[in-house]
Amino acid sequence: MRSSNVFFRYRQLLAVGSCAVLLSGCATPPPKQQSNICSIFREHSSWYDDALDMEEEWGTPINVAMAFVKQESSFRHDARPPKDYLLGFIPWGHVSSAYGYAQAQDPAWEDFQKATGHGGSRTNFDDALMFIGWYTHETRRQLGVSLWDPYNQYLAYHEGRGGYKRKSYNSKPSLIKVARKVEQQAKDYGWQLKQCRQELEDNRSWFF
Repeated sequence: MRSSNVFFRYRQLLAVGSCAVLLSGCATPPPKQQSNICSIFREHSSWYDDALDMEEEWGTPINVAMAFVKQESSFRHDARPPKDYLLGFIPWGHVSSAYGYAQAQDPAWEDFQKATGHGGSRTNFDDALMFIGWYTHETRRQLGVSLWDPYNQYLAYHEGRGGYKRKSYNSKPSLIKVARKVEQQAKDYGWQLKQCRQELEDNRSWFF
């Protein structure tokens, strides 16, 4: 009887492990050429549809939102900030609750869900992109920052709108460098997208 219980327990553990492997295998891998938006959309064609939906819903340019995702998570669905350590060596959770493609923190994600009635998950690309669209839209509405201004939009995204209004970024030169990096990536993505937009649209038309 004891041996049969052990065998049954072993089969349970094996089944759980197999499910975990299958689920991890279903996760969308990060694109191979992250600095080229055409390559990204060619590799993950459904992402172009998600980006179009986001742009139509919130008005945020595709190249701006995609530059945010590249900076925040390098297109990894389960990205998290580094771990914090108590006394320098005892693991003590992560430095913030940021998670997923958009690195949305718990309070901001909850605000997004309440404001839009949208459930979703931070590990789904379409949901994360919608979050970025909503957040930048609200930054424009509340602070007047243009949706075509990735530099200031990113500062408000990183610092929160309150921090942006207080200009907290002025004491963070490294953040200003990152914001300029995002700005340049958004410009590069925008130029690249013009070169392949018709191709992407043709592929969509053929698919549908």
